Amino acid sequence: MGDSKDLLAVLWSGADELRGKMDANEYKTYLLGLVFYKYLSDSYLAKVYDLLNDEQPDSLEEAQMQYEEIMATDDAQDLLDELKDSLHYTLEPSMTYISILNDAKNNAFNREKLQAAFNRIQESDELFNGLFADVDLYSNRLGTGDQKQSTTIANVIKVLEGADLIHVEGDVLGNAYEYLIGEFASETGKKAGEFYTPHGPAQILCRIAMSGQEKKKGLQVYDPCMGSGSLMLSCRNYSNEPDYIKYYGQELMPSTYNLARMNMFLHGVLPENQHLRNADTLDADWPTDEETEFDAVTMNPPYSAKWSAAEGFKQDERFMDYGGKLAPKSKADYAFLLHGYYHLKQTGTMAIVLPHGVLFRGAAEGTIRRILLENGSIYAVIGLPSNMFYNTSIPTCIIVLKKHREGRDVLFIDASNLFEKDKKQNVMKDEHIDKVLELYTDRKTVEKQSYLASFNDIKENDYNLNIPRYVDTSEEEPPIDLVSLTQEMSNTDKEIKECNAQFLDMLSELTFNTEETEEAVKGFIAAFEEV
Repeated sequence: MGDSKDLLAVLWSGADELRGKMDANEYKTYLLGLVFYKYLSDSYLAKVYDLLNDEQPDSLEEAQMQYEEIMATDDAQDLLDELKDSLHYTLEPSMTYISILNDAKNNAFNREKLQAAFNRIQESDELFNGLFADVDLYSNRLGTGDQKQSTTIANVIKVLEGADLIHVEGDVLGNAYEYLIGEFASETGKKAGEFYTPHGPAQILCRIAMSGQEKKKGLQVYDPCMGSGSLMLSCRNYSNEPDYIKYYGQELMPSTYNLARMNMFLHGVLPENQHLRNADTLDADWPTDEETEFDAVTMNPPYSAKWSAAEGFKQDERFMDYGGKLAPKSKADYAFLLHGYYHLKQTGTMAIVLPHGVLFRGAAEGTIRRILLENGSIYAVIGLPSNMFYNTSIPTCIIVLKKHREGRDVLFIDASNLFEKDKKQNVMKDEHIDKVLELYTDRKTVEKQSYLASFNDIKENDYNLNIPRYVDTSEEEPPIDLVSLTQEMSNTDKEIKECNAQFLDMLSELTFNTEETEEAVKGFIAAFEEV
């Protein structure tokens, strides 16, 4: 764990170079982009050294030196072909992080060289297309004028020298990246909803989606609102075959989409297992060819977002089987849910976070909910604590869906009190997460915690899934002891009389400057005695 802490300390000091110049939502793009560039460059030099010496380099300087030497020989092209084949990109010796770091140390840093390195990577393969588009090395936010802007970038480059990105074990690098994303989410506040699902809800979603599928080799995970990709990547933690998982994800915001792509590489996901797309999930269905159904669907869509709800969607296969109803224009929640559910395998599990309104709102949403319940699609409803997410303080719930199962019962879990207060947010610790999973797995009624509702229970409640209808968490009022209450009232009455008598004594001892004041006080005493 030492590695991880050291790495985090270095990466965070890179953020310090940028903090104050721009807000967290912008400087995260620079820091995470430069960390990713260093990762690609260092991995590249390590591969060069490995191909030449059949071992890891002790230092990147040594690998750089050997690379420069061989690039001056006739063997250069063969080496480049092999690197392109295995890594999907190549870099000139002058484009490596080590080369640019040396320039920065010698006060000869040149933004054009770094931009050339970005361009070379982006043009090497479709995988990297537009990956560094948001890292604007010429932005005024970096400072006023060429000198200040160059100095800011050069300082970050120098700070990152302390981050060893090639000798870290397992998921240390990916986890450090995830940690940074989480910290940026905390600093950014509302905007963070676009790219980050907090740890507690994320772990519950992924553990539920993976439940019973841990041993599956070649598992396919889908997130059509993937943000930074952290939900899909969390599924790796619960798989016995994590290296064979295939990831299918879609994201609307280009900068967040790029973040997800970087996140995949930093978690060591092979290029052939990454199927990520930058597009509007509701607007046009994807994927529509080859793989269209997935083992695990994880989703944290934007809550109650607006969408077109155009008439044409009634003929869309994702939405057409729900009584001719579409999610309303002002609330796309059920549109996202139905999209994800459409892409779920018959044997898979879907888990989605949504606001509580989806459990009880009527009209079109009520019809869609009723049909889902009649089909046995809704497997469980889990109420989460409020103030869990960065972009809203409202309480949310996780809805778990399955296809073609026996029975139509629904498990309700009230986890609204399973949290600890942290600085800005409520946080679910491991013991809270474990408790939710225990209740989910046991699938039975536990007083004040969970309730296994039959389809008749739900029908009698007019298909309303509001959790308090099923899990009663109210505390009974203690019985009132009338004898002691009477005694208490009598004592209080006695004390009031004594206080009043003392007050009147005090008033009667007053002296007055004028007759007018004396008359007024005597009138007050008379009125008080009547009371």
